[in-house]
Amino acid sequence: MSPRDEALAVTLAIATALLVVLIAVIAGAGIGPQPATQGGPPGPACAEWTDGCVVCRRVPEGLACSTPGIACVPAAPRCLKPAGVPI
Repeated sequence: MSPRDEALAVTLAIATALLVVLIAVIAGAGIGPQPATQGGPPGPACAEWTDGCVVCRRVPEGLACSTPGIACVPAAPRCLKPAGVPI
């Protein structure tokens, strides 16, 4: 096999391997539409809540939420502070 043919074979093998890994990562990471687990605030009786990724709070201007971490998997929202409790 000539050096040129060998280089082409190695390049194709690497490209194929990278494509297989990319497909596996996309399938495993669930890239695409995600289920709506955040669904908004638990209700007016809750002033602050979390889904394990972000913390949201009711403020006079509306809702204020933190930024989620890069590898966060949201869960069902749970109330951290009932409405009427001082901040």
